Amino acid sequence: MAKSDDDLTQVPWAKPVQLALEEPGVYVTINTTQAASWAMIEDWPTEDGPALDKALLICADVVKGKRTNEDARLAFIAAAVEAGIDIQK
Repeated sequence: MAKSDDDLTQVPWAKPVQLALEEPGVYVTINTTQAASWAMIEDWPTEDGPALDKALLICADVVKGKRTNEDARLAFIAAAVEAGIDIQK
């Protein structure tokens, strides 16, 4: 069954991202563009920044079918680095 464009943000990423959003050493797994968007809107330690702004725009473009989930994942990682969030590798 084909997914509609509305479902693209909920398609699991090939490589989930684990990062310490709430406290050091306590990692959460983000594995969809939708989860990344919510994390950046609700849980992010900074209000703005070039990488954060770009990542939010790319997530919106995924909804519109203009970008891929991998684009969103990479932009999300860049925003996390910019915000100084610890990413588990």
